[in-house]
Amino acid sequence: MKLFDVYPINNINIVKGQGSLVWDSKGQEYLDLYGGHAVISIGHTHPHYVKRLTDQLNQIGFYSNSIEIPLQVELAEKLGQVSGKEDYQLFLCNSGAEANENALKLASFANGRKKIISFTKAFHGRTSLAVSVTDNPKIIAPVNQNPNSIILPFNDVKALKAVFEDEGEEICAVIIEGIQGVGGIRVASNEFLQAIRSLCDQHGAYFIADSVQCGYGRSGKFYSQDFAGVDADIYSMAKGMGNGFPIGAISISPKLKPWHGMLGTTFGGNHLACAAALAVLEVIEQDYLIANAGKGGDYLIAELKKFDKITEVRGRGLMIGIDLPEELAHVKKELLFKHHIFTGAASPNVIRLLPALNLTMAHADRFLEAFSKEM
Repeated sequence: MKLFDVYPINNINIVKGQGSLVWDSKGQEYLDLYGGHAVISIGHTHPHYVKRLTDQLNQIGFYSNSIEIPLQVELAEKLGQVSGKEDYQLFLCNSGAEANENALKLASFANGRKKIISFTKAFHGRTSLAVSVTDNPKIIAPVNQNPNSIILPFNDVKALKAVFEDEGEEICAVIIEGIQGVGGIRVASNEFLQAIRSLCDQHGAYFIADSVQCGYGRSGKFYSQDFAGVDADIYSMAKGMGNGFPIGAISISPKLKPWHGMLGTTFGGNHLACAAALAVLEVIEQDYLIANAGKGGDYLIAELKKFDKITEVRGRGLMIGIDLPEELAHVKKELLFKHHIFTGAASPNVIRLLPALNLTMAHADRFLEAFSKEM
């Protein structure tokens, strides 16, 4: 059987990592400023993370959710404390797509409605309902097309109000990334997020904050929506939650009342996943990584704005998009193959930076120096 290459970068085989550095099978070192799609939140092979997982594996790695798993309770309490959402309920699953799928289903159960608002350039996952609210025709198969999906212009308060005026009592939920990842690191304005909150309250719809990529401290606050001073009804999360171990979740406001059996999972919240997620939260808290993400992001964004050839720099914290003119689209490849720095892309012309939250200033400067040589 031949492997299907999903995101192939040929001739690079990463076999080792530590902090923000990784090494390939030939011993070549790379600076990792992409973290495997924002997954690596506390750095590769963090000692506390490794110990937590090893200790847990020496006890038990998995058992069914049909029995009580105290680690799940511990994780819920710790997440509530660190995120400031202690009165919310936690449902654990396996991925960001699954988290969004359950968030949308829960909202529809709660108010009995079908119509869902999302926004241009949105990406919410690759499962059926998540795809139907994603603005990417390349991944929407005929079976995913949903007549109840309404995709509106991002950051357009007027368009949002117009739909609620016409169809407000039919709207089930509004789902939005506080900072769009795949869409090009586009930041939802505080005004826009506040309008979503207000309109959902007025019309009995639910506000779903997709925090899969922009959550878990990456923006400089635990959830990027916190910058707007609003609470969502449901937060979805994954990626940085497990630092590489597959885990996802939704955090559910007290106004929603899921019943036993509505939400379920086989692998979600297993012992190893909970150990990984707890280790991440403990490191984030002990090492002040949310503040570090904010500080590091402010520094990188300020320095990048000094480059006059850049079209635009967008983002918050350590979620940064560098919009380049077409003639500089090759820079990402040069960073990788000449300077040995991993970055991501949101389009051929947008470099996406999603490093670990404990990125050092020395590593930030290493990137800036390499970037300047290609500009």
